[in-house]
Amino acid sequence: MEKESRPSWDNPMQFVLACVSYAVGLGNVWRFPYLCQMHGGGGFMIPYLIMLFVEGIPLFYMELAIGQKMRLGSIGAWSAISPYLGGLGIASVVTSLYLCLYYNVINAWSFWYLFHSFQAVLPWSDCPVNSNRTAYLEECEVATPTQYFFFRETLNISSSIDENGGVHMGLALCLLLAWLIVYLFIVKGVKSTGKVVYFTATFPYVVLIIYLIRGVTLHGALNGVKYMFTPKMEQLANPQTWINAATQIFFSLGLGFGSLIAFASYNHHNNNFENQAITVSLINSGTSIFASIVTFSIYGFKATFNYESCLERMRLLLMNTFELAEDTVHIDNISFWITDLNRTQPEQIAAIASRIETCSLEAELDTAVEGTGLAFIVYSEAIKNMPAAQLWSVLYFFMLLLLGMGSMLGNVTAIITPLRDFKVLAHSLSNETLNGLVCLFCLLLGFGFTTRSGNYWFTMFNEYGATFSLLFIVLLEIVTVSYIYGLKRFEKDIEDMLGRRPNWYWKIMWVAVSPLLLISLFVFYILNYIQGGAPTYQAWDKDVVREELTQIRLGLRSDSEISCVNLCAYSHIEMTVTRKRGAIPFGLRL
Repeated sequence: MEKESRPSWDNPMQFVLACVSYAVGLGNVWRFPYLCQMHGGGGFMIPYLIMLFVEGIPLFYMELAIGQKMRLGSIGAWSAISPYLGGLGIASVVTSLYLCLYYNVINAWSFWYLFHSFQAVLPWSDCPVNSNRTAYLEECEVATPTQYFFFRETLNISSSIDENGGVHMGLALCLLLAWLIVYLFIVKGVKSTGKVVYFTATFPYVVLIIYLIRGVTLHGALNGVKYMFTPKMEQLANPQTWINAATQIFFSLGLGFGSLIAFASYNHHNNNFENQAITVSLINSGTSIFASIVTFSIYGFKATFNYESCLERMRLLLMNTFELAEDTVHIDNISFWITDLNRTQPEQIAAIASRIETCSLEAELDTAVEGTGLAFIVYSEAIKNMPAAQLWSVLYFFMLLLLGMGSMLGNVTAIITPLRDFKVLAHSLSNETLNGLVCLFCLLLGFGFTTRSGNYWFTMFNEYGATFSLLFIVLLEIVTVSYIYGLKRFEKDIEDMLGRRPNWYWKIMWVAVSPLLLISLFVFYILNYIQGGAPTYQAWDKDVVREELTQIRLGLRSDSEISCVNLCAYSHIEMTVTRKRGAIPFGLRL
């Protein structure tokens, strides 16, 4: 009787949109394009799509089936399967709670940038002047205006994790606003969430389509798109390519958090979740590819802009140094002039050697950036050079906000649904009160991420928070269903809901392929963590930015420098809690 009185989605479309809003998140926009760039462009699609069908869709299907059959949150569902498995559900809730503590900080950053976009001149377009108003701030000049705005104006970041500092009040207010909106979205439970997802799941696609139309018309955009679809098939022989493809599928779909089980628990008993699992998984991966086309068009524009700006600087340098006629030196013949002048006037070329830059479009396109570096620095750098920059800035950060909010709906639902299943809480607290207490708890702890050292803690939480535990949770889920609960019983449950048993494809994936793949990822993660050596973290240090930037400009980039989120605006500080290059480079849902 309790299960029959359980709230449910108004229609199957609401459920699909809720899953799409949850699964399609920030990682589709800023993680997948980075992996394409790192692992052979179009060639990365091969392992990515293979992993989608051998790992992503079968596990997604399994979690939806469990939630719809049991009509309970993660704790209740696993306890119903076996009283000894209640801890598996608790682990999912704790992981989702852990994620909620810091994930909404990204939405606070999006609000900060969105509010600052309503200005005549975008504040990250130019450096601020110094206190004497005689020149630009040196820290900004030696970095870039976009880097300075993110690290100094947005985060007001300290030079190390030990320097805590006070709370950034502007950012704290943005975080308060973000949690207030999340609360309003979930205040009535599935009834209010079902209405909200119509907007959070669809509007980001409107913005992506607008950006695609604008992006492909930008100067140099085709250079980026061509770069994306030019496969480097030799990357298929690299094991890291396959590992990254598997982990991207795993975390992009949001497996193991309990959100999918919670969403499916509000379905009607005979809902066709099989088709929905396939549909949502394909939409999620299709969105990643679509967003990559948009991102690489912006990449191409930015790379071409930087490349041509470099050539223009070299043209002016040669004209002023050698008194060459303006119509004789063009950006197309810079290399010819440098070679010729080096042969005819080597002493003068040697005198300006420190000012000569190596301009390369390929090198600009090869510069791989992910995460906040892509979302809040690279995109901002490109947007400020577009006509009507304020409009594009508002659209972009509003899209980021909706993507983040859509994922937060699933994250919070994964916590609230199991709590609501406890009779004591269900009878003593109303939906509004329970939801409000969860949001308030996460908000108060989340204020720690708005301190001056908050971004370092954000990085630690994201990269180390629950990666290991999520792999372990999903591995236990698939083993439990296939070998403890029993595949035969699971087949009967599915037949009871759908009127047919799952075909051989699903059974092979659940019994053999998916467990073996998860075990491989689990072992790789442990070995990689052990072999990582002394962990480090990257910190903003205004005193050494100039030296590192000089090395970048001279073409002396090392692998570690190229992998930096901001390509040089960090100094490396030994610490006991982050990863070395080569470790699994992903966050939970980022």
